[in-house]
Amino acid sequence: MASDTLLARITDYASRPDPYPLYTELREAGPVVRQTDGSHLVGTYHEIAALLHDPRMSADPRSRGETAPHLPFLRLDDPEHHRLRTLAMRPFGPPHSPGRVDAMRDEIARITKELTDTVQAGRQIDIVDDFAYPLPVTVICRLLGVPREDEPLLREWSDALVTSADVKPGEDATERTRAGDQARIAMGRYLLDLAEQRRGHPTDDMLSAFVNEPDPALRLTPEELAETAILLFIAGHETTVNLITNGVLTLLRHPEQLDRLRREPDLLPRAVEELLRYEPPVHMRERVPLADIDVAGTTIPAGASVVLVLASGNRDPMRFPEPDRFDPTRPDNQHLGFGSGIHLCYGAPLARIEAQAALGALIPHLGTARLVQDPPPYRQNAMLRGPRHLPVQL
Repeated sequence: MASDTLLARITDYASRPDPYPLYTELREAGPVVRQTDGSHLVGTYHEIAALLHDPRMSADPRSRGETAPHLPFLRLDDPEHHRLRTLAMRPFGPPHSPGRVDAMRDEIARITKELTDTVQAGRQIDIVDDFAYPLPVTVICRLLGVPREDEPLLREWSDALVTSADVKPGEDATERTRAGDQARIAMGRYLLDLAEQRRGHPTDDMLSAFVNEPDPALRLTPEELAETAILLFIAGHETTVNLITNGVLTLLRHPEQLDRLRREPDLLPRAVEELLRYEPPVHMRERVPLADIDVAGTTIPAGASVVLVLASGNRDPMRFPEPDRFDPTRPDNQHLGFGSGIHLCYGAPLARIEAQAALGALIPHLGTARLVQDPPPYRQNAMLRGPRHLPVQL
């Protein structure tokens, strides 16, 4: 098949269990491969990294003529991106709230223990529904101050939003976009209302910190607060669910490495970094050049859709020796699992803690476990790739 259909083949659901041969084909076809729909795929590590740091590459969908009245900072360019990201970081991390994530360690360990206490030998569990989803959702709900009983409602809205953002060439996205817009409005209203309940009555959560910021110059507008809270909720759990689930799947497929991590638990932080390279939770990011850009001798015109295939860059043999080998001791592992540049994942420190806690708690139970289905059923989304269910017999 021609390389100009690669995006259609990569996003085809039939490729979800193993897109990596297509990524190899992409890299061999050239650093930049134009598609029949006019978009350009980039699959080599050094070119992806350079474009993620290039200020001429826009994350803002309005750069290609789309209408979007309110956007989270993830989809904005500097200087507006920098302003909103800085305000969003104030109650989350250094320098203003340096202890926020570290203070969650004990809570994460406690939630993890509650979940593993239900894991019993001889029974079948679903790693997604019984573990990988409840942990990060509970954590982000605690951080934002969302009551536990409202989690199912937020999950429904989140699913609609993530589906609406998927890349599906040639498909009429009208209905997906409409459902995503409705979910965004409903979720934004809910989170704003929750935040307003804390105005003047501060509690120890991020929504409270946003609405009780004493300096008027550092306050988010209601629209900015809604978009930021939505982003924090979705980014705070969607990618971590995939990271944990892909991690368990990879370890069960590599029993010798699983056994090594059981014997050498100090290797776990490095193993998580390797999982972020080998089976990353985010496979693609879309950008739009604001001017004609030359990439390895190919000119990408201003306004074109550019799909940066991060997961392909993570398997680039020009950057990683033996890239298709899962190696928890891999040195110099500067993967693209959290992106790079100004949009480097905001919640990366928290995701690392959650993944280490989850895998550390599960590994002792996985020694004699087996996959009930391999490959497991995958989620539809090609950008946020991960199993929808992962049934495991303990």
